[in-house]
Amino acid sequence: MDVLDKIEGKLVVSCQALEDEPLHGADIMAKMARAAEIGGAAGIRANGPEDIRAIKKEVELPLIGIEKNMDYEAGIYITPTMREVSRVVEAGADIIAVDATKCGRPFGQSLREFIDEIKSSFDIPVMGDISVLEEGLRAEQIGFDLVGTTLSGYTEHSPDKEGPDFELLEDLLYELSIPVIMEGRISSPEQAGKALDMGAHAVVVGSAITRPRKITARFVEGIEKRMSL
Repeated sequence: MDVLDKIEGKLVVSCQALEDEPLHGADIMAKMARAAEIGGAAGIRANGPEDIRAIKKEVELPLIGIEKNMDYEAGIYITPTMREVSRVVEAGADIIAVDATKCGRPFGQSLREFIDEIKSSFDIPVMGDISVLEEGLRAEQIGFDLVGTTLSGYTEHSPDKEGPDFELLEDLLYELSIPVIMEGRISSPEQAGKALDMGAHAVVVGSAITRPRKITARFVEGIEKRMSL
């Protein structure tokens, strides 16, 4: 079965923790991925070769791999160059996700040149993390295999929404023929289900499942609001 078929209509759990978070570490992310698999997740999204290797040893689910690197002066950081692409692929990712926004790229390389280089080097589906419809259209045109709404609200030219960008999802589904992944600020099963009902190929959920600090803060905020009434 094709890797995209394995996640179609299902949940992908993003298992990531920043360096300043208590759960940071490849061994912990591997256990998080195992818990997601037991809970019924169909795929995992993970950051960095160390975490990817540890997770692939722990679970057999398809894995969307990225490597965040903020060392470049350009405005992108999700798998920005072939260095990160190679590391993620060699670590065992089944799909590679890269920034496909119109923000500046390292070393003056165009997005078309970047995707062409990836495709000529590796036989792996490439997902474009985008923030607006225009970027999704370009991603399909230049050869991306799928796109995700991942960066909606995280670029200066995309709307800052409190919840998921269902409007962007609707537009992408209408305009594109490649699969569209719904990702970003999904906080409930109802929102995930809505995205799938609309036609999303899959949904990626991270913080609402795998970030205890944020989950706890959300509960505390809700309790404090109620107490102040």
